[in-house]
Formats: sequence, C-alpha cells, structure tokens
Amino acid sequence: MIFLTFFLGLIVNFIGYIPPGNINLTLTTLAINRGMRQALRFIMAFSCVEFVFTFFFMQAAKWLSEQPHVETIIDWIMVVLFGTLGTITWLNRKKAPKSTYSDKESIRYGIILAIVNPMQIIFWMIAGTYLLAHEWIQPGLFPLVIFSLGSAAGSFLCLYAYAKSATYIQGKFALSTQMINTGIAVLFFGLAAYHVVKQLWLILAHR
Repeated sequence: MIFLTFFLGLIVNFIGYIPPGNINLTLTTLAINRGMRQALRFIMAFSCVEFVFTFFFMQAAKWLSEQPHVETIIDWIMVVLFGTLGTITWLNRKKAPKSTYSDKESIRYGIILAIVNPMQIIFWMIAGTYLLAHEWIQPGLFPLVIFSLGSAAGSFLCLYAYAKSATYIQGKFALSTQMINTGIAVLFFGLAAYHVVKQLWLILAHR
C-alpha cells in the first residue's frame, strides 16, 4: 500500500508538469544557457520544496476548493508571473551564456520558483480533492508524507526529462541559444495572454 501511495504521487505530479508552464519553460532556458549541472541543482532544490508544498496543499485542498475567488486571483498572478518571465527571457535572449555559474544561484532559483508557483495551488486543489474524496489516499499523516515524497519524485523525473530533451534538441538541430530563448519568451507571453483572455471571457459571460 505504501508503494502504491508513493507511485500514485509520482504519476500524478509527473503528469502535472508535462504541460508547458512557468517552471518547465524556465528550466528549459536554464538547461540550455547554463547546462545540465545547473539544471540538476535547480531540479533538486525545486523537488525538495515540492514535497513540503504537496503535503501542505493536500491538507488544505478541500478548504481551497471552497474559496470562491481563488482561481481568479491565481489567474492574475499568473499573468504577472508569465509576463515578468517573458520580459526577462526576451531582454536576455541575445546574451551569450557565461562559462561558469554558481551552484548556490541555481539552487536559490529553484527554491524561489517552487515557492512562487501559483499553478500548484490550482493543480492540488483539483487533484487533491478528487484523490481524497475517492479515498485513493488513506487518511492520516504517514500516507500523506509518502504521497508527497512520490510527488517530489514525479516533479524531479518530469523536469529532468524536460532538461535533457532541451539540451538534446539544441544539439541535434544546432539551434542557437538566441532562437530558443526567443521562442520561450514568446511562449511565456502567450501563456500570459491566455490567462488575460480567460478572465475577460468569464467577466463577459457573467454580465
């Protein structure tokens, strides 16, 4: 049962990080500009925080799902976050990668982005409520700890796959760093625009 709980957390969170978002796109940029060593530091730091946040949000999932304006607030936070990341990536798209980077910088970056990750709230609000309501996770703190460890492992594996794929594609197709950074910046702006359009549509639909 313990293994199944761990595996459930791994699968659920692995799937959760497959769609392009602020975390995996930022990691893609980091892997291409700084290499796999720094990407791994980022992923390990991020996954450690993911364990803590999964544990917390799974306990708060039911309460969060009952808050009427939480999705609207998160959407506008995502607009600011995606817009900021897009602007930073766009402004630095032509800069040549440095030859050396600090491990502490990548670890700190991973921790900060793990904390400032509003999509995680929505994800666990939906997935957590569903899993608990259908008793896929046994009640009690110990099963939740095991599930959270699986969640951290899932995020680690998915983000590692993203980083390896990014470096492979760059090497395979001889893509320039500037081209990739520009593409990622456009994706960030596109995701920001999506959340703006979504909120405008909801406002118009409720008139």
